[in-house]
Amino acid sequence: MPGSATMEKIQVWEQRRDPLSILGIQGSPRGVKSRTRMLLQWVLAGAADAGAETELIDLADLRIEACIACESCSLTGRCVFSDDFPLLYERLIRADGVVFGSPVYIDNVTGQMKIFIDRLADAIHYQVLTGKYGCAVATTWNSGGGGVVRYLNHVLNYLGAFTIPGLHVALESDEQAIYRAEVAAEMLGKVLVQAIRTRMHFPDQEAFIEQNRAFFGSIVTENREWRPEAYDEWVRQGWIR
Repeated sequence: MPGSATMEKIQVWEQRRDPLSILGIQGSPRGVKSRTRMLLQWVLAGAADAGAETELIDLADLRIEACIACESCSLTGRCVFSDDFPLLYERLIRADGVVFGSPVYIDNVTGQMKIFIDRLADAIHYQVLTGKYGCAVATTWNSGGGGVVRYLNHVLNYLGAFTIPGLHVALESDEQAIYRAEVAAEMLGKVLVQAIRTRMHFPDQEAFIEQNRAFFGSIVTENREWRPEAYDEWVRQGWIR
């Protein structure tokens, strides 16, 4: 749990209710029965208490086709599929903060979440969440939750976002386990809003993102004839010289 100094900071900027938007994306196929969804809802509730506008999207409610590695997105910035991904993508890039959530399915995220992440390849190459913040939550029977949270935070770093430590809950056969995580989940949402408002620094993540950007810059440069506006933006940002 955060210490008294952190609580004081939270109380200070809870009074500064600038409109921030936090988007929650969860990959459980169980809908409203999902305890991962419940956990993510509590994170968003904490963010709302801190003054943010929030939205929760269930990937299972959307039609998102699996990536076929055709490279259309890389060359044109558009996918060959006509599905629900573009609408979700627009919400993603408009958000100030992002929370990913998934239960653990055989030591990894669900298929719904993995398909969504694979469709983010072009977004990763062009670092569309640069300067934004996020976190992740997971539920599991008794193992793998920490690994899934780390993976989801890793994906957010790949997109250019900074991440705060997430939260995972081992449920086993304890029906009350998820409810004992409510306070921690709400605090996670508040800390996420704090990170955004204070532009919190994470030197290790900054170094990792810079390293990725140097690599992805070669892709942006290679595609500059097809996507000159994107290339010019990278030059403007100083990411390509």
